[in-house]
Amino acid sequence: MKRIGYYNGEIGPIEEVKVPMLDRALYFADGCYDASMLKNGKVHNEKAHFDRFWNSARLLKIDLPFTQEELHDEIMKMVELYDGDEAFIYWQASRGTALRDHGFPKDAKANLMMMLTESSTTSTEKEYKAIMVEDKRFRYCNIKTLNLLPNCLVTQQGRDLGCNEIIFVRDGYVTEMAHSNVSFLVNGTFTYHPMDDKILPGISMQNIIAACKKLGIPTEARALTQVEAMNADELICSSSSTFACRINEVDGIPVGGKDPELFKRIQDAVYAEYSEDTE
Repeated sequence: MKRIGYYNGEIGPIEEVKVPMLDRALYFADGCYDASMLKNGKVHNEKAHFDRFWNSARLLKIDLPFTQEELHDEIMKMVELYDGDEAFIYWQASRGTALRDHGFPKDAKANLMMMLTESSTTSTEKEYKAIMVEDKRFRYCNIKTLNLLPNCLVTQQGRDLGCNEIIFVRDGYVTEMAHSNVSFLVNGTFTYHPMDDKILPGISMQNIIAACKKLGIPTEARALTQVEAMNADELICSSSSTFACRINEVDGIPVGGKDPELFKRIQDAVYAEYSEDTE
C-alpha cells in the first residue's frame, strides 16, 4: 500500500479506515499531532518528534494511553505494509470519543489516528515565494494542536496569489509561517524567533541550530521586525519535510540571496543529517 490509515489499532487503506462521529477531534479540534519523514523504515528524529508530541498532549491535559515504545511499534505495523522506501508519517491524538460538551469527558480514552503516505523530502533546489499576513492565531502556538483553520485560510490566500508559504507577523515582528518555521542569516549569524508561545518549536529548525554549532556558525534567538526580515541576507524555510530551503520572494519583492555560500553549508549539513539518521 502507498497510503495507509490507522485508527485505534485498525489498519487499512486510508480511504477505508473509519473515525467515530463523536471523536472530539471532529467538533472541537480537541487534540494534538506531530509528523515526520520516514525512510528505510526509520522515523527521522523520532525521539525529538515523540517528545514534542508528548509535551503537546501534556499542555492540553490529554492523558496518552500508550508509551513512546508502543507508539513506535504501532507505526512499524504500518511500515510493514508500506510499498516504498520514503514516506510522510502523521499521527494525532484526540481527547477521546464522547457526546459534545465543552468540558473534558470523564471516562473518555484518547484516540490515536495515523496516516502513512508516499512522499519525499523537499528538493534543495526549491525556493519559496511568500506573503506576509497579520498573525491572528491564539497564544498556544507552541502546542501542535489540530486547530489549523487560520493556517488554512491564509494558505489559500497565498495560493490565490501564486505563493507557496505565508509569513505571520505579530505586533510588527515576524513569528513563523503557515506550515513551517522561518529563520534568517543576518551578518553571518543564524537568527531565529525565540521558542516561546508564539511559534512551534520546530525540530528541523533545532537541527539547523545544532548544525550551525558544529560548523562554528553563531546563532541568536531574536525576533526580527518586518523590515529586518525583508533585508536579511537569507530567509530560510524549515519543516518536517523541508529541512532548509531558501525564500526568494516576499510580497512580490525579491529577498535574500546575499550569503549563498553560508546558506549552502547549512543546507548541506541538515540534509546530510537526514541521510545519516535514516540509513
